[in-house]
Amino acid sequence: MFSDNKKGKGPALTNQQNRISQGTTLKGDVTSEGGFRIDGVIEGNITAPNKIVVGKTGVVTGTIICNDADVEGKIVGRLEIKNLLSIKTSAHIEGEVITGKLAVEPGATFNASCEMKGNLKSLSNAKGKGERSA
Repeated sequence: MFSDNKKGKGPALTNQQNRISQGTTLKGDVTSEGGFRIDGVIEGNITAPNKIVVGKTGVVTGTIICNDADVEGKIVGRLEIKNLLSIKTSAHIEGEVITGKLAVEPGATFNASCEMKGNLKSLSNAKGKGERSA
C-alpha cells in the first residue's frame, strides 16, 4: 500500500518554480534546482540551472547565474546567462553581462559591459575539429 508512493513518484524539483513576491525582501545567497520568478527584492546572489524571471517590480542587487533569463525589473550587478538573456522594455540593467544570446527590446535601459560567450565556444570547437582531421 505505501510502497507505491516510494517508487520515484516524488515531485520533480527541477520543474517547480520558486517565487519571491512583491513586498518581500530577501538578503543572502539563493541556490535552487528549480526556476525563479522575482517580483520582490533580492540583495544577494542567485544560482539556478533553469530560467530566472525578474518581473516589473523585481529588484536584484548581486550576481545571477542561470541558463535563461527574462528581465522586466531592475538588476544591479553581474549576470551570467548560459543561453538567452531577454531584456524587456521596462528593464533597467547596470553592471556586467556574460551571455550566449541577447535580446533587448526598445526602451530598455542597458548600462552594462556585455560579453557574448555562445558563438566563441562554437567557433573554438569547430576550429579544433578541423585541425584534428587535417
